[in-house]
Amino acid sequence: MNWYFFLFIAISLEVLGTMLLPLSQNFSKLIPTAVLLLAYATSFYFLALVSQKLPLAVIYASWAGLGVFSVAILSNLIYRQPLNWQIILGLFLIIIGVTIVNVYKTS
Repeated sequence: MNWYFFLFIAISLEVLGTMLLPLSQNFSKLIPTAVLLLAYATSFYFLALVSQKLPLAVIYASWAGLGVFSVAILSNLIYRQPLNWQIILGLFLIIIGVTIVNVYKTS
């Protein structure tokens, strides 16, 4: 079983939930709120599955780093939130950090 695929699903669902936060309008809109809660709950389910097979440092570095990177890029594309060069540099440093953690993980 490819546990990194389940980690990718967990990260994707967490990003979906986060991207729906503005649309929920402080949880006053039923459909975006329901979808984001379902996305977060399912994301944590997959995260719990993956935590049984992969090192926690790898899971959390990937979860946090790729989540922040994805939300920043999608926020720029969907909500037109600006990205200056400092933010872009920081995002690339996050990717470098996640890559280093994954490459040098211990079994």
